[in-house]
Amino acid sequence: MPIWSTDALPPAERFAYWREVRAKHLFGVSAELEVDQRAAFRGEFSAEPLAAATLVEMHASPYWVRRTGEDISRAPGNSVCIYQQLGGAAWFGTSRKTEFTVAAGAVATSHTDLPYATRPTTEAGFHLRILKIPFTICVPFVRRDGDLSPQLVGNERRLSSLLSACFPAFLNQAATLTEADLDAAVVALAQIALGVRGLLAPTDEALRLAVRQVRLIQARDLISQNFRRGDLTPARIAAMLEISVRQLHLLFEPTGTTVARHLTALRLAHAQALLAEAPARPVSGVAFASGFDSLATFYRLFRNAFGMAPIEYRQSVSGVR
Repeated sequence: MPIWSTDALPPAERFAYWREVRAKHLFGVSAELEVDQRAAFRGEFSAEPLAAATLVEMHASPYWVRRTGEDISRAPGNSVCIYQQLGGAAWFGTSRKTEFTVAAGAVATSHTDLPYATRPTTEAGFHLRILKIPFTICVPFVRRDGDLSPQLVGNERRLSSLLSACFPAFLNQAATLTEADLDAAVVALAQIALGVRGLLAPTDEALRLAVRQVRLIQARDLISQNFRRGDLTPARIAAMLEISVRQLHLLFEPTGTTVARHLTALRLAHAQALLAEAPARPVSGVAFASGFDSLATFYRLFRNAFGMAPIEYRQSVSGVR
C-alpha cells in the first residue's frame, strides 16, 4: 500500500501543505496548529480500496481537526465510518454536545457528514485507521431512524464487543478474501455498525447473517495467528471466541471445509515454507514449529497432502539428492 509522507517537503512547508491539500481537499476537514509548532510537524497516510469501501490509515503529529458544516458542504462523503485508534488516544466532541476519548485499540463509528472536532490527547499524535463504507450500500438494511454522529463503541453489549473484535480481524484477513467475500464482508461490517447504533433491529435477519459472516472472519484470523500452537483445537478456538464448538462448526459449514481441515492446511503450508527456507532444520523441528504435536501425524498428513514425505519435498525444492 503506497504511503504518502510530509518528509518529502521542506519542514517549513509541511503543515501548510497537509492542511490545504491533504486535510481540506482529501479528508474534507479543517486543520489547525499553533504557528510555533508547525516546523516540527510530520504526517503520513495511505488510502486503499477494499471492495466498495476505502481504508485510510494516518499517523501525524498532534493538531486540531474539525469537520464543520462548511467542510461538509464543500466535500460531502455520505459514508459510514468505522474508526480504530492504533496508538496514543484522541478526544472527540460532537455537535450533540457529547465528548469521549478513544484509547489505543478502541473503535468508534460515525457518519462522514455530521460535524465533530478531534485532537490527540498524547504526544503520539494521530495514529488511526478508518474504513469508509458508502452509505448507499447501507440504505437497504436500515430499519429505523438513529444517530450516526461520532460515538465510541463500548463493550457493554455483545454486538458492540463483536464489532470491536471483528474490525481488526477483517483488516488482517482482507488480503486473503476473494473479491466476492470481500464485498460481502464490507456489507456485513456496515450492517453490524448500523446494528450497534440502533439502525438495525437485533432481530433483523440481515444482521444475524452479518454476525455469522464476521464471526467466520474472526475465527479465521484467530486461527492464522495461533496455528503454531500445538494445543490449538476446535474446542480451544471456540473457547477463545466465546462460542460453542457446534457454533464454530456451523460457521465453517458454508465454506466447504471444516475447522480441523482449515487448521491443518495452515500448518502444512507453514511446514512447506520452513522445509524450503531452512534446509538445515530437522524435520521434527519443522513439524513442532508448525503446530503439529506428533511427528507421525505430521508425516502422514504431509504425504496425504503432497504425495511425498517431508524430506523428499525438501530435496525436490532444493535440488539436493
